[in-house]
Amino acid sequence: MQVLAQLIVSGISVGMIYGVIAFGYQLTFSTSKTLNFGQGEALMLGALVGLTTINFLIGNALGTLSAFLIMLPVVFAFGLLQGAVVEFLGVRQAMRTKSEAGWIMATIALGIIFRNLAENIWGHDALRFPSPLPEAALSFGGVRIQPMEIAIVVGAILLMIAIEIFNRRSIYGKAVVATSNDRDAAGLMGIDTRLVITFSYALSSMSAAFAGVLVAPITLTGANMGAVLGLTAFAVAIIGGLSSGVGVVVGGLILGITENLTGYYISTGYKDVPGLLLLLLVLSIKPAGLFGATAIKKV
Repeated sequence: MQVLAQLIVSGISVGMIYGVIAFGYQLTFSTSKTLNFGQGEALMLGALVGLTTINFLIGNALGTLSAFLIMLPVVFAFGLLQGAVVEFLGVRQAMRTKSEAGWIMATIALGIIFRNLAENIWGHDALRFPSPLPEAALSFGGVRIQPMEIAIVVGAILLMIAIEIFNRRSIYGKAVVATSNDRDAAGLMGIDTRLVITFSYALSSMSAAFAGVLVAPITLTGANMGAVLGLTAFAVAIIGGLSSGVGVVVGGLILGITENLTGYYISTGYKDVPGLLLLLLVLSIKPAGLFGATAIKKV
């Protein structure tokens, strides 16, 4: 039972990372019905920019925790800018010409370009990201938890709550919600829907960049760190439902815990199989996702 509890706790922290990245997919899909297939690269770039920033600050005699906190606004700003660039270069023209294949291939191409740039700037080797919290695990009833795992869960929850409050309480957030509900009607009401879509992409990449600096201290940071995470988070978004913010979080937790249980009780070589089977099952039975709403279109 203690081993099971340990696996579940570890799976929750992994699942929350999946959930934050998948939350970014949900943000862009809700406003534009498009996805950024370079979300994994946004996470990777956020982690590497964060690593460079925190190493610079530590080199100037700042403590690791202080350097980490000062680094966060830099990563947020970079994520916002990177997401806006992706929307401008890869999505806007494709949406104008109503080319679905256009934005798919453009975001994939930009992801590859970003990865190659990262390899040329930071190299191919994995790098160690300084942990802002003690690395010694805490023990709760025999279950060992690293402080950064707690920070991952807390940070992910706070980010999603902050975005939800922004959407509900601010005039700009209400514009995002209006565009999500009906883009054409929002445009007729005077909302600049093109700007809202750009903002949703910026916010999506910012959340992925934040996920990158959360997960980096407990993994190694490198140009290829986002590939698997981005793909897995896309599966999470499909399982939970691209139209549901809560759904992608629940989907992330399900997949994170399932991967850990499979890796321990069966084999690490099969840990991805249950998630893929669940994805196929959901697509067969409820294509909109476990928490997604089925849309009916009149033609």
